[in-house]
Amino acid sequence: MKVIEISAYGPPDVLRVGERPMPVPQVGEVLIHVAASGVNRPDVLQRTGNYPVPAGASDIPGLEVAGTITQGDVAGLAQSGLRVGDRVCALVAGGGYAQYCVAPVGQCLPVPRGLTDIEAASLPETFFTVWSNVFDRARLQPGETLLVHGGSSGIGVTAIQLAKAMGSRVVATAGSDDKCAACVALGADLAINYRTRDFVQEVKAYTGGQGLNVVLDMVAGDYVARELDCMAEDGRLVIIAVQGGVKSEFNAGMVLRRRLTVTGSTLRPRPVAFKQAIAQSCLRHVWPLIESGKIKPVIHQVFAAVPAAAAAPSGAASAHTLMESNQHIGKLVLDWSGT
Repeated sequence: MKVIEISAYGPPDVLRVGERPMPVPQVGEVLIHVAASGVNRPDVLQRTGNYPVPAGASDIPGLEVAGTITQGDVAGLAQSGLRVGDRVCALVAGGGYAQYCVAPVGQCLPVPRGLTDIEAASLPETFFTVWSNVFDRARLQPGETLLVHGGSSGIGVTAIQLAKAMGSRVVATAGSDDKCAACVALGADLAINYRTRDFVQEVKAYTGGQGLNVVLDMVAGDYVARELDCMAEDGRLVIIAVQGGVKSEFNAGMVLRRRLTVTGSTLRPRPVAFKQAIAQSCLRHVWPLIESGKIKPVIHQVFAAVPAAAAAPSGAASAHTLMESNQHIGKLVLDWSGT
């Protein structure tokens, strides 16, 4: 099968089209003929050598796919209600940039009615992450206020739509007025251009000094102290990435006085049972919202995974270049249908 592999750590052009043996599903797994693969920031980190592959996972990048089940563990399929021939999307620990990918059956979900494979491939990584962190971990409630940094990112557009659908208020930050406008169009009650405005002051003004209930933070670093400064009593801060650095200094006395919670998580190394529980929550609570049209995939651009010309860069290289430019709004997807 054709794959896109990391030939060496480095810039996007290290992503090369190669060939590998087709993977063989084990007990509890299925083999998916991949129609589309989602592109995510962790893929970029893996390409640059800053995100080690978990033990036992494929070294091929790619954490989410959509396609058709071609074979799999009979007992696992029967228990899940899925069958060979079903269209599914799946969260995987690696191996998504390939024509075929193995996935735990518990991490597979049916493609929501009305969605294409391209759209479905944009769902698992961001929806699993947002549901697990914003709703399971931070316990966001209807009527509460959520701050989402990077509101125009794949995580951001997902968090905005989900929180609004669940009855919460949303404040988002983004790096341009156009991106802020996109956040508002998706349902954000307030969008703040962090390059020109201080989100701490804007949040305090918007909430009448009451502050935020939940913050979804992909920055960390010196953002943590600023976030804690504009949180309400019993507020919950969830860190899911450290783009601003791993070290933070903040006023611990404020944490005590306001009974704040500072937590975080990473999804990729968690066990299958943990991810399966998230999948079932998404199936019950999120998939109906997608099928009703209340939440929609936001896809910025689709790239042919394998270029028509042999000398051309892979679609993944082009997608990574765009992701690193931060000029996109929503998700980037690789299309394998032409291979």
